[in-house]
Amino acid sequence: MFLARGPGALCMRRRPAFGHFAYRLFTTKSHDPLRILFCGSDEFSIASLKALHDEHVKQPDRISSIDVVCRPGKKVGRGLKTIREVPIKAAATQLSLPIHEIDTFKGWTSPVLPEGPINLIIAVSFGLFVPPRILNGAKYGGLNVHPSLLPETGITLQTLHLKHFDHGAILQQTPPPGFEIPASCTVQELLDIVAPKGAEILVDGIRKGLFVPPVEEAGWRSTDSTETLIHATKIIPEDRHIDWTTWRAMDISRRNRVIGPLWSKALVATDHRPDKPSFQYRRVIFTDLEEVEPLDGCGSFALIPGLPFVDSGHPVEPHPSKGLYVFTRDGRLLRVQKMKVEGEQNTDALRAALKARMIGDKTFTSGNSQFTPFYNPLQ
Repeated sequence: MFLARGPGALCMRRRPAFGHFAYRLFTTKSHDPLRILFCGSDEFSIASLKALHDEHVKQPDRISSIDVVCRPGKKVGRGLKTIREVPIKAAATQLSLPIHEIDTFKGWTSPVLPEGPINLIIAVSFGLFVPPRILNGAKYGGLNVHPSLLPETGITLQTLHLKHFDHGAILQQTPPPGFEIPASCTVQELLDIVAPKGAEILVDGIRKGLFVPPVEEAGWRSTDSTETLIHATKIIPEDRHIDWTTWRAMDISRRNRVIGPLWSKALVATDHRPDKPSFQYRRVIFTDLEEVEPLDGCGSFALIPGLPFVDSGHPVEPHPSKGLYVFTRDGRLLRVQKMKVEGEQNTDALRAALKARMIGDKTFTSGNSQFTPFYNPLQ
């Protein structure tokens, strides 16, 4: 299942009836040449913008102009000296399209072109709510491309609602059961699948004039339905915090691929005085994890999920042949290739653990193998 996130919530929709949309016939509606205000941000929206621009070049009588709205760049990095621009700005610049950078629609009005005012708003993965004042000022209202059918993975073309995110009339959808997605698909791989298909359904809807009033509801849910939709909570940093007592290896893999990188807290030594040792917890971000086959003699560590260990006796020395490992609650072994300790750079996991003084001074021997664990299990 692919959870397509709008700002603030994930909308869960029932499974549509198979074949409901596959045979729906459309009649092309005529409309004025479109003066589009395109609101976007990321790679998903860039695919739609490029497809619209191609249509504009081929059919200027259908799309006469495109203006782009995006959020201003943000200061990032040490000292906040670097400006990180939203990706769509570079794409719009490359296409020589007018760009409007705004962080709020308050006090802002759509541009009026020599040919007339903007007559269609298109928001794709934008992040700001387009207010009724802007939508009502456009003759054909607004459109949105949503990368989900929920619970299938597909694309939905819908109108922009005057009051709520993702509540517009559904104009067209990917026929069920949606796209076939590889089991181990990453977010980037999924984006590579849905972005061009989102652009395709948007341009197809433009060609058919599906936005021209009166619009026809093509979704699985009737407009007069009183059934309450179920909303998932907003994804927060705590959702990436590994619960070693309950998460299986599959849970860790899925979350890492979808919302990762994941993190935990590890106990580190801040003072090595034998008479008065002191410790504190620091956050550890796992930037590179992989499941591996169990090592000879390490099975006892599976009894304590979340306790990292090194395949070496004390004192541990950094070496390419030595690794940092941890068992999950279902007895699967993970190797931590790289991690970022709070306040430090992302680097080789063993080197990072040694530098942060996370590895204890006890050696466990099993057969011909020696292992040195962290001071405590991860939290």
